[in-house]
Amino acid sequence: MGVRERRLGGVVLAAVLAVGVAQGPASATTRGRPELRQAMVAAAQAGLAGVQLRIHDDQGDWTGSAGVRELSGGRVPTDGRFRVGSITKTFVSTVMLQLVNEGRVVLDDPVAKYLPEYGFDPRITVRMILAHTTGLFNYTGEPRPDGTVEPGIPLFGNDFAENRFRTYTPRELIEVALAKPARFAPGTSWSYSNTNFVVAGQLIERVTRTPWAVQVYKRVIGPLGLRDTVVPGTRAAVPGPHAHGYYAYHDAGEFRVLDVTRLNPSWASSAGEIISTTRDLDRFISALLGGRLLPANLLAEMKTPSPFAPYGIGLMVLEAGPDCGGTYYGHTGSIHGYQSYLFSSPDRATRVEVSVTMGGADVDDPAVAQRISTAINDLLVAALCDGPPASPMLAEAAA
Repeated sequence: MGVRERRLGGVVLAAVLAVGVAQGPASATTRGRPELRQAMVAAAQAGLAGVQLRIHDDQGDWTGSAGVRELSGGRVPTDGRFRVGSITKTFVSTVMLQLVNEGRVVLDDPVAKYLPEYGFDPRITVRMILAHTTGLFNYTGEPRPDGTVEPGIPLFGNDFAENRFRTYTPRELIEVALAKPARFAPGTSWSYSNTNFVVAGQLIERVTRTPWAVQVYKRVIGPLGLRDTVVPGTRAAVPGPHAHGYYAYHDAGEFRVLDVTRLNPSWASSAGEIISTTRDLDRFISALLGGRLLPANLLAEMKTPSPFAPYGIGLMVLEAGPDCGGTYYGHTGSIHGYQSYLFSSPDRATRVEVSVTMGGADVDDPAVAQRISTAINDLLVAALCDGPPASPMLAEAAA
């Protein structure tokens, strides 16, 4: 499985929050899988602080890491916890579909039926919030046609640095979104919006009369024995062994690098606050696709992409092409300091989980951003592809 010149399309997220240059050696920490070790070292040398990867395929199970635990040094733990970002959405969607199976939620019911106090467009359904087809403004910001961003809550630059321990309520986040015009009429297009999954979390709470996190613990984390997975709420720390994540930004003409390992993840809420490990994520995706968490009909709903994007119900659909294993299901995640990748083939024969930690590189420099993006892409290609490329591009995934 060598590193090849081909792109994994949208799997490499275009909006990198922060990336960094590892200080010290970038050597991989485990043996075997020379192509993967080489790709991990290259990713660290390209500007990431650290990388950890777990893979299950026809060669067996393997874990490895490269780079540094902190910018001052130290090894990246292969069992380290990290912020999974939007992979949280797959957990939340699983809980919602379990409620559908119990008859407590109907996918094609209006969201306003469950949450009337927000005044949602009555055309917005439960299915639409889980599939990102509502048109609701993304409270974390929306790209404009000219390449600038229509801001939401303060998540960039010094505004974020000064507010990173602030507590947000889900209602605040939803109201930020509802104060902005909808991007399109419900059900007529697709646009990734964190607002959708904050709404999903509130809907779960309304139906169950318990916090959404309690339901994730009760229905997924507990039954699967995901002992290293936590829903932190407002708690700032990443517990247990972990690599540090950094946020690099410009302020008043100065370039700054901030350790953001500790932050209040309430701004991500049910759209992205979970902390986990590659081992727990591997167990989760294997159980999900293996039918342990959902009946066959609802798992099929989850895996079916919308007409507008390769995204089902809280699940990305990656068409990687015949040289790279065909179709994969999973999700990616990005939060200050961390980026995560989780994908599995339909039969679970190939599964890969990756966490990369960001450091002190200036990604406002297009050349730096491109170098890091290419290195992450090459790492995923090394993990998933084992034949010569039939074309220079892989089919794009949702991102």
